[in-house]
Amino acid sequence: MQALDNILAKSKNYGGLTLREHTGNVVSAMECFAKNLDFSFDQKIACKGALLHDLGKAHPHFQKKIQNINMGSLSEEREYGYIHRHELSSLAFLPLFPRDEWDLLIDMVVAHHKSIVNDTKDRGIIDLDQNDRNWIANHLKNWNEWSIYGIQILKQYGYNPATTISIDEAIHALEYSLEYCENKKRGWSTWRGLLMAADHFASAFSYKTTEQLEHLFETPNLSYYFDSSRKSKIYPLSQVATDDLRLHTMVVAPTGAGKTDFLLKRCRGRIFYTLPFQASINAMWERMKKTIPNKDIRLLHATSKIVVGENIEEQLLQPLIGASVKVLTPHQLAAIIFGTPGYESVMLDLKGCDIILDEIHTYSDYSKSMVLEIVKMLRLLDCRIHIGTATMPTILYKELFHILGGDRNVYQVKLSDVMLKTFNRHEIYKMTAETELHKILSLAFQGNEKVLVIYNTIKKAQDSFKKFSELFPDVSKMLIHSRFKRGDRVYLESRLKTEFNGDGSNRFGNGLTPCLVVATQVVEVSLDISFDRMITQCAPLDSMIQRFGRINRKRTHDTIGKYKPIHVIAPIGNVLPYKMDKLKLSFDQLPDNGKLLDEISLQAKIDLVYPNLDSKEIDMHLIFKNNKFTLKELTNTKKAVLVDALEIESASCILSVDREQYLTANWEERLQMEIPINWKTIARYRSEYEQLNVGSYPFVIPQDVNAYKIYGLQLVEHDKFL
Repeated sequence: MQALDNILAKSKNYGGLTLREHTGNVVSAMECFAKNLDFSFDQKIACKGALLHDLGKAHPHFQKKIQNINMGSLSEEREYGYIHRHELSSLAFLPLFPRDEWDLLIDMVVAHHKSIVNDTKDRGIIDLDQNDRNWIANHLKNWNEWSIYGIQILKQYGYNPATTISIDEAIHALEYSLEYCENKKRGWSTWRGLLMAADHFASAFSYKTTEQLEHLFETPNLSYYFDSSRKSKIYPLSQVATDDLRLHTMVVAPTGAGKTDFLLKRCRGRIFYTLPFQASINAMWERMKKTIPNKDIRLLHATSKIVVGENIEEQLLQPLIGASVKVLTPHQLAAIIFGTPGYESVMLDLKGCDIILDEIHTYSDYSKSMVLEIVKMLRLLDCRIHIGTATMPTILYKELFHILGGDRNVYQVKLSDVMLKTFNRHEIYKMTAETELHKILSLAFQGNEKVLVIYNTIKKAQDSFKKFSELFPDVSKMLIHSRFKRGDRVYLESRLKTEFNGDGSNRFGNGLTPCLVVATQVVEVSLDISFDRMITQCAPLDSMIQRFGRINRKRTHDTIGKYKPIHVIAPIGNVLPYKMDKLKLSFDQLPDNGKLLDEISLQAKIDLVYPNLDSKEIDMHLIFKNNKFTLKELTNTKKAVLVDALEIESASCILSVDREQYLTANWEERLQMEIPINWKTIARYRSEYEQLNVGSYPFVIPQDVNAYKIYGLQLVEHDKFL
């Protein structure tokens, strides 16, 4: 018989934590979560679930695997050559607990790693029962020899059960668990989400679990945003009252009106702040870290572990629950409507919190449908929802207003026409051909202007940057789009804000040195950058208005009433990823020959371009529709559903020069090397490029390193736009 402290819960590669230690950590997390989450959990039963959830890891099959003990003989290999799920073996300890608690304990334990049915690898309890008639016997193999460890752990943590469980009692417990799961109705299990959240937290922090729990669930200190020094006529929203008692908020105002401050001041609890693009959420996270003194301000994105730096604890916290403020994209909330793995924990985390949806209009048809469904689910979770935008079609506004419960529930804020006029700042010039570009840029650089050029596709941005580099070799310039390594992308975003930003406080922003930035839509939203002139391809009108917000953005007494030029290239030829009819309609709404773009006129123009909602049907993927759940409790859908429904960036590439290093690197190092790309884009070339079977299964692209440093990843395609 082994000593209890030789029974491991985690392999040596993950700290070698013993089962006794891990169980204690999960109990600590459960106590914290059950107390602080916005649900009425019985804390005593929650802690019992934590005690029970991993006791099955004492099973010899699990211990052989986790301790890398090779089978001694062919007969031993046959003996242990079955599927073993430790959580199912854990359920054999149910007889140690009161019978009226069994159902809640099963909810916590049976599916904290796998769906009970239709699991990806057919390893849920119902799947196993259908495919392996010996699953109960296998999960109780040598029961009398290893069950004593589970009983010892329960006693060490203050629970004094019976000294033994007979094999018949253990069999009955598993049979009961199976029948209970087979009879599960549609819905979602808060108890499953609670256990998963606690288990993930304890697994992330191991020996530091208790220490890390101290700062969770703090209401953010927003005193910075309420300071009287931040009130100014220049920022009109700073003078609008935020103490309206209605739960939800809808505010429409131009860039620079003070939307961010206003939305934050409307919040009463923990905050989830969503923005459309990676660059904008990185910038917002940095802003929150500087202005909100709470320790637990998190960034949730694939690059978050790069952006937050070398603080390991801060890296590990990012995806876990309990943050004071979490900055993310709506796609990272999509689990709550699609039911992808872990969605119950996300729903628990969101319940009763303040959710800011900033620039909500900036999404494709599928993403727009997704956001509308997310708002419906957030209401179901009693969240306070605050929506801010510079441009929103009236039909979309009305739909959101209706979902949020109308005037009784929604505090609506819009600027007066008199105030809107003070936000006029752009003179528009239409271009019928790009032949005028050289002349425009030459004059701009002679005047020491900072110029931002935006294209709709990466290929066009790369080709144009090469041409500009030849024409203007002495002008400082940079290219930014989504197809750089994640580590390099963060560096480029930093350079954009600190070196090329034209606000007068940086290297090229001193009014004496011209510079050029060529970009795609990644700079479109909520980046606090300000340039002197823009040249942009025509895009849908709402997107163009967002782009225009990067020009003459700095709002001071001196800049109000002064105008800067924007040149819009007419849509011709291949206009992917957009549709020609939408672009022509948008182009027609713009003034020309240097006439002012009047802020007062924008709503009518937007409504002409978007007379209909134009959202895509995603009903078949939803877990909640017609006011009821469609997914069976203790199950989840597969991650591929989210990828298919939203067509999000789901693949990765690496450069061939990084291939050997990637094969041997750890996950953090691999993240730095990866270049995200849309699956549909790379799928066209999958027969041409090697695909590795480690990490994120990246495609290996044979590109010259020096060319990559300048242009980013280069593929021969024409319709990818971020």
